[in-house]
Amino acid sequence: MRCRFKSVHWIQVGIFASVKTDLFIYNCKRGDTQYKMPAKPKSGNAPSAALQRPAAHASSPPGSDSSSPCDSAVMPAAPPDFKEELLSSLRIDMAAIFKTELQAALTEHFTSIKTELQAVKSELTSSITNIQVKVSTLESTVVEMETSLSTYSDDIASLQSKVEHLSAELLRVDNKCEDLEARSRRNNIRIIGVPEDSTSSSMMSAVSILLKEAFQLDKEPILDRAHRTLQAKPKPGERPRPIIARLHYHTDCVDILRRARAQQRIKVGDMAIHIFPDHTAKTAHAHAAFNDIRRQLREITLPGLRYGLLYPARLRITYDGTERVFESPEDARAYIKTLTK
Repeated sequence: MRCRFKSVHWIQVGIFASVKTDLFIYNCKRGDTQYKMPAKPKSGNAPSAALQRPAAHASSPPGSDSSSPCDSAVMPAAPPDFKEELLSSLRIDMAAIFKTELQAALTEHFTSIKTELQAVKSELTSSITNIQVKVSTLESTVVEMETSLSTYSDDIASLQSKVEHLSAELLRVDNKCEDLEARSRRNNIRIIGVPEDSTSSSMMSAVSILLKEAFQLDKEPILDRAHRTLQAKPKPGERPRPIIARLHYHTDCVDILRRARAQQRIKVGDMAIHIFPDHTAKTAHAHAAFNDIRRQLREITLPGLRYGLLYPARLRITYDGTERVFESPEDARAYIKTLTK
């Protein structure tokens, strides 16, 4: 591009030189038609005649009119029409040259740009084709996943309803099993504090004699079975394992538990034993939650204050002729605070 503009510059210089030459010849023709350009010197050492100013003729008198205007120092001016014509021609030639050069430069650049755009277009076409293939694959995958998710959603909804039904059924069965286990323990009593070696012979006969001596019964109660709890045998000095005894008659069980509640601390010889109902593990844990409340009630010395645990795990407090039943230890604790104010 730079070389092309340099050629344009030299073309402009040539055009200006041509214009000046035409103007000079025109002026000479107007003044003297016999004017001739000086001849070039044959010798290379002599100065060029074209570079020297023309001298006046020696033979011409001072007042002679035969001298040519070309021999004078001042050249007459060209008419305005000729100048305008030259300038118009110059503008047209320069415009044509600029147009030709610009067209050539733009054509070359447009060709290179077109080639680059074609390469980019080919690359983009290939990329778009690959993307379209991937999008088609993804669309099919999404459709499959939507179908699968719809199926899974229906399955999950069905399973949720089944789980809710089974959870309710499990709770009902669990409560029923708890009730059945509790009913099977209605004739059981739990004896705590009997040493391990005191019942080494026959557990059933030893427990019958122990109950008769502890509560001053007329006869020994009939037992279906009696055994220690299923724990490891304690070491000497440790707390002995409780004894679980099942009485044959429910009336005997109720009578023994009533006498045990009345005496609380039972003395048999040199032993101090405690007798409680044999509850299930769930009921026992619920009773244990009220242990702290029962301890606080034992420390309160108010006339007419009575309390007791109801089955399965409810605390009944009677004070000043008013009976209250609490199913949670927090409610019972809040009520006790009102009593101690």
